[in-house]
Amino acid sequence: MKKMVINTLACIALSAMSFFLASASDPSPLQDFCVAVNDTKTTVFVNGKVCKDPKVATANDFFFSGLRVPGNTSNKVGSMVTPANVAQIPGLNTLGISLARVDYAPYGLNPPHTHPRATEILTVLEGTLYVGFVTSNPDNRLISKVLYKGDVFVFPEGLIHFQLNVGKTKAVAIAALSSQNPGVITIANAVFGSKPAISADVLTKAFQVDKKVVDYLQSQF
Repeated sequence: MKKMVINTLACIALSAMSFFLASASDPSPLQDFCVAVNDTKTTVFVNGKVCKDPKVATANDFFFSGLRVPGNTSNKVGSMVTPANVAQIPGLNTLGISLARVDYAPYGLNPPHTHPRATEILTVLEGTLYVGFVTSNPDNRLISKVLYKGDVFVFPEGLIHFQLNVGKTKAVAIAALSSQNPGVITIANAVFGSKPAISADVLTKAFQVDKKVVDYLQSQF
């Protein structure tokens, strides 16, 4: 009988632990909102940003007008991302969501990149985009589609993805992301433009190319 009770308690404990692990996620807000404070000299460091007293929050803490302005696409890749995350909208703190406007010149590219903390859902407002993402190892499968005005496409969290304007006119898209601070890692910039630079021995073997090719690519970033 005693052994049966012990076994039962062990099963309950394991079930509780399994439930805890399965349900672990980012904590939900414990108040209506938590407006971010940028002055870290007088505050403690937390996962995210510390909160302003809700009593002194204003409408401007929840407002950003930057997405109405087209981004300057006069650059090497022909695109510009204008973020609207917690850095621009303090009221997004703890709310787990953000936006970005992406402008594309004709044939402009938002180069392969990843968001380490967010899934992205992209809506085309204007133009035609060829978009895609690559699944994780070992398959590395490319999932891609051509999008038109009004179309929507999802890029799963952490996967490398891109958008290319395949039209002869400019294109505009709005991206919604499942984090107040999704982060972005542009693959080429990270690999060939890191500071300090990644050793050429590493990159020549990883990409199976001559050192001269690696030196050239690093010089571009």
